[in-house]
Amino acid sequence: MTCQQGIQGPQEKVRIVPHYLVSRPLRNHRSFSSRRKERKRKRAALLHLPSQSLSLLSYLSFLEVTESPNPRIYPPLIEPGDIMALISHAGLSYCIHSETVQCKSGHNVVLNMSNNMETSKLKELCVGLPSLSWNSTKAMQRLHLDCAGLVCKRGHRFIVAASPPTEDAVIAAEPLTKEDLVAYLASGCKSKEKWRIGTEHEKFGFEFGSLRPMKYEQIAELLNGIAERFDWDKVMEGENIIGLKQGKQSISLEPGGQFELSGAPLETLHQTCAEVNSHLYQVKAVAEEMGIGFLGIGFQPKWGLKDIPIMPKGRYEIMRNYMPKVGTLGLDMMFRTCTVQVNLDFSSEADMIRKFRAGLALQPIATALFANSPFTEEKPNGYLSMRSQIWTDTDNNRAGMLPFVFDESFGFEQYVDYALDVPMYFVYRKKKYIDCSGMSFKDFMAGKLPSIPGELPTLNDWENHLTTIFPEVRLKRYLEMRGADGGPWRRLCALPAFWVGILYDEISLQNVLDMIADWTMEERQMLRNKVPISGLKTPFRDGLLRHVAEDVVKLAKDGLERRGFKETGFLNEVAEVVRTGITPAEKLLEMYHGKWGQCVDPLFEELLY
Repeated sequence: MTCQQGIQGPQEKVRIVPHYLVSRPLRNHRSFSSRRKERKRKRAALLHLPSQSLSLLSYLSFLEVTESPNPRIYPPLIEPGDIMALISHAGLSYCIHSETVQCKSGHNVVLNMSNNMETSKLKELCVGLPSLSWNSTKAMQRLHLDCAGLVCKRGHRFIVAASPPTEDAVIAAEPLTKEDLVAYLASGCKSKEKWRIGTEHEKFGFEFGSLRPMKYEQIAELLNGIAERFDWDKVMEGENIIGLKQGKQSISLEPGGQFELSGAPLETLHQTCAEVNSHLYQVKAVAEEMGIGFLGIGFQPKWGLKDIPIMPKGRYEIMRNYMPKVGTLGLDMMFRTCTVQVNLDFSSEADMIRKFRAGLALQPIATALFANSPFTEEKPNGYLSMRSQIWTDTDNNRAGMLPFVFDESFGFEQYVDYALDVPMYFVYRKKKYIDCSGMSFKDFMAGKLPSIPGELPTLNDWENHLTTIFPEVRLKRYLEMRGADGGPWRRLCALPAFWVGILYDEISLQNVLDMIADWTMEERQMLRNKVPISGLKTPFRDGLLRHVAEDVVKLAKDGLERRGFKETGFLNEVAEVVRTGITPAEKLLEMYHGKWGQCVDPLFEELLY
């Protein structure tokens, strides 16, 4: 069967309705045009409110009207992108208080708020909104107002230098010691009440008509559009825009133009999911006007390496030249993979060790649950997670399962020893990347790098070096869970739910550690090697990995319930995977061999953000 290339993009310029913010299909959606001026007036009014005066909530983007028998979704009063632009500068606060107030129209409004905010001010704003006094007989209107944050005035737009890396100190006054490097990692320890959740995800941009990857020129236009419309600061490398920053969020480009959101550290899954909602709304609002869509998958399903654009970032040029020297799949990793990961905190060295071990042992289960990369250049590639397989032959000096983490002597110092032995990629000086590929950070600490003789590293150099290490779980001043394929929106919130339920609950974490206590290094490595091929059907001891995954997902759910934030719904996607034993990749293969007629083009619509 011949593929019909391309998918249908937006046919006319209309305001985009972010359907991913709601759990049911949109129905009976009324026109935006009659309310456009009113929304503009309210947004303008909000921008001039004092920063301390109210608490805004990221689900303010929709009013859900319960009208039997047909629920309806009305258009946003305030764009979700505007809200995130407003609240990100001050940071998100914590949704721990609910109160129902009555608006002028007589409708009840449920406010989920932080107890440290001036709730009365928000109630005054909400009650005073004329738009809440619709001439209707609806039984109830509910604002979903999770993820409270402070409003701050819209400031001037900034352009910032490429970061990371930065140059806070080019010349070190004294040589760094190993103790300095250990102390840097240990400085990440936080008390439990300060633990946060950071979610990162990457996605492939493509042209609706041709399905070809978007070029850098299109990416630059997209970044500029988001910056102008939603008040992000531009990140430049030379004359090229390479990313955006807003508060503690950043948008960056991977080597092949993969579009990445690195989210702010947030307290609840509701907050991090709302952050993703806002980001996707902003990106789609600009991209769809350009005829650009985004694909949620772990490996580029259609195009070869020669078809992928190269981003104008100096560090990627160094990596591109170095990768073929240390593995056969490094360029595929750089240019054709996408992932979603979650970053989590620890309270002490002992807590870090426990979470590191649990994360490494269970990482193959996460890979199986989120396996979503079964195609290469329009054909099945023999893997459920090609992205995961690629890491087995990228650069084994800086990837893998780190068996030394399970040694009794493991701690921050042992991780520093490991990182010191990982060959460097670059040093950043005078706004340029200097090729140091294959050289030793130990030599750098002694001032013996041939490319910059006599120069000593700063802690910023150490921080940058840690970002060039790619094990299944990575330690910086927090732990990164790195085993999952990129996927569609509905799975972006499921990965942090999985790991938070396990690692942020003491009972679930201890149960996991008891479960994996007798797993051998060989068994852990076997799972790592076989899961990309067979997923949950991988044999393990007397059964299948699926049976272990069922227990682990149950522990994650129990952990979320004990957290008390009503977050268990975010696990529904993975619960369905373990219930059926069918991974996302297997569903895609079934559609490929069935209704898609062995053509991958429909996948771009199936997994479209």
